[in-house]
Amino acid sequence: MSTTQRPIAILLMAMGGPDSLENVEPFLLDVRGGRPTPPELVEEIRGRYRATGGKSPAVGITKDLASKLEQRLNESSGEQYRVYVGLRHWHPFIKETYADLLSADPEHIIGLCLAPQQSSLSTGAYRKKVEEARSALQSTCPVSYVGSWHRHPGLIAAIADNIHQALLKFPADVRAAVPVLFTAHSLPERILAMKDPYPDEVNGTAEAVTALLGGRATLFAYQSQGRSGEKWLGPTVESVVEELALDGHRQVLIAPIGFLCDHVETLYDIDIELKQFAARRGLRLERIAMLNDSPPLVDTLVSVLRAHESSLCSIS
Repeated sequence: MSTTQRPIAILLMAMGGPDSLENVEPFLLDVRGGRPTPPELVEEIRGRYRATGGKSPAVGITKDLASKLEQRLNESSGEQYRVYVGLRHWHPFIKETYADLLSADPEHIIGLCLAPQQSSLSTGAYRKKVEEARSALQSTCPVSYVGSWHRHPGLIAAIADNIHQALLKFPADVRAAVPVLFTAHSLPERILAMKDPYPDEVNGTAEAVTALLGGRATLFAYQSQGRSGEKWLGPTVESVVEELALDGHRQVLIAPIGFLCDHVETLYDIDIELKQFAARRGLRLERIAMLNDSPPLVDTLVSVLRAHESSLCSIS
């Protein structure tokens, strides 16, 4: 690592979410690339945020994570690192944050998407936003990007630990038979023709966690499919929950391995909508805690960043 006093800038990137009910519509406008959202859909989505606290908690969680990560990175290196948050679809937008971090005159910028699994439609889109910001700001500061960390031992162990903790919610006499249903956000099925790594990577995360669960039954499904009219990856989480009920199961634990922090896809899609769906079929549904800004996630990100920096040093 350089011995100069210029900092290394870490750009944590996430999707973001509305910070108030009033901003649900402009947030959706950005998500939809400027296409207006039908009023009935705006109201439906606004209702989801109203039912889960009136705003997305993801922005606050990500900022807390950034603060803790910066502190950990600097424990043995003074003020070498500065960690910033840039969001794809809401404030602080990636372009806004990029302009801010350039004012610190960093030696190097490392982009890290808060999504362990790679996809051209998710992590690839974040990188595109960074490159657009670089071009618009005429920045010549070197930038590198952390790649996939979907099987990082720290991530896998942290998810497995949260599964073990969540299983304690079930009565002791049935606990051993509770299946774990892994979920990840669905993407359009067209990514299969693109040879996109996403399906293999989310399944890879599920396989790695399963290996730590001591033979427990696990399944995998996609959740939160979009409404674009095209086919999306399946099976859907609803269809798998339905199958579990038909097979005689009365409990199921959901482990959203495609997400790191709480947001509407966990707090509403799972905790409210899917829980009600399961209850109507006689199943008790519980969910694991998300990693959010927890010490295990901070430790994992430190390890991921150290490995990335080592790879840069070996190349240079």
